[in-house]
Amino acid sequence: MPNAEQFKNNAAKVIDIEQQAVANLHKYIDDSFTDACKLMFECQGRVIVIGMGKSGHVGGKIAATLASTGTPAFFVHPGEASHGDLGMVTKDDVVLAISNSGETGELLQIIPVIKRIGAKLISMSGNTESTLAQLGDTHICIAVPQEACPLGLAPTSSTTATLVMGDALAVALLNARGFTADDFALSHPGGSLGKRLLLRLTDIMHSGERLPVVNEAALIKDALVEMSKKGLGMTAIVDNNSILTGLFTDGDLRRILDEQVNIHQDPISSVMTKKPIVAKQEMLAAEALKAMEDKSINGLIIVDNKHQPIGAMNMHDILKAGVI
Repeated sequence: MPNAEQFKNNAAKVIDIEQQAVANLHKYIDDSFTDACKLMFECQGRVIVIGMGKSGHVGGKIAATLASTGTPAFFVHPGEASHGDLGMVTKDDVVLAISNSGETGELLQIIPVIKRIGAKLISMSGNTESTLAQLGDTHICIAVPQEACPLGLAPTSSTTATLVMGDALAVALLNARGFTADDFALSHPGGSLGKRLLLRLTDIMHSGERLPVVNEAALIKDALVEMSKKGLGMTAIVDNNSILTGLFTDGDLRRILDEQVNIHQDPISSVMTKKPIVAKQEMLAAEALKAMEDKSINGLIIVDNKHQPIGAMNMHDILKAGVI
């Protein structure tokens, strides 16, 4: 059995070889690459990625990356395409066909049908003289100096190069379309990423009867009852016109315990924090989280354009929403 150093050395060699394969791609960012970008940018239908074996696995990821960055795309397996899935292809589509050798039989078998349908064909292979390269409306070369596999058989460097070239296409198109973080959020509504990009305070704030609020003439004990009842560790304080004038929190309560304060006689206005940090309901929850972290506070009051409180939220609400 190889020792630890042999495992490490073999792994490092693979990384070195694949780094060189990626660096080698710079020379293939040429006019043919630009032509491929133009075909995909001007596509009125979908970009359909096809590939067999390892190229198919990478092709699936390329299609997913394109779709999530503003270029509608999906993957079709060439074997399934021969048995009905070619019905997904229309004359308005662009087909991205991937084969390192450029001679994959299952792929070449369906190219004439794609041509007959009228879809544009972008071929991606490691051989500019291959059949697939010659059939494409444009060809992107992904040739690598060598595979990382010592036998030169298992697709390693070539699949890495294919994946990187696919990313290059996707990002080039993303920039060309002026794709924004908001656009990205629409295709990533699930998980913490989507929540950071989509969730706004209006989606998580406590409002209506759940909003802790007392008049500034209320006694401290009344404010404490409101805080206990609403369970947010704070309460908004308003004047007779329902305008926010202050905030009282659990932290403020701990502070006044060391002072000569009579909670049964003193008004909340005498101990409240004046001009507290507030937020608007359209603010992203992720922005509110950063504001709270920057100011070392645990909650926020959300106000309308008249500076009247309409909601409240704390760090627990952020955690519960899955923003972090």
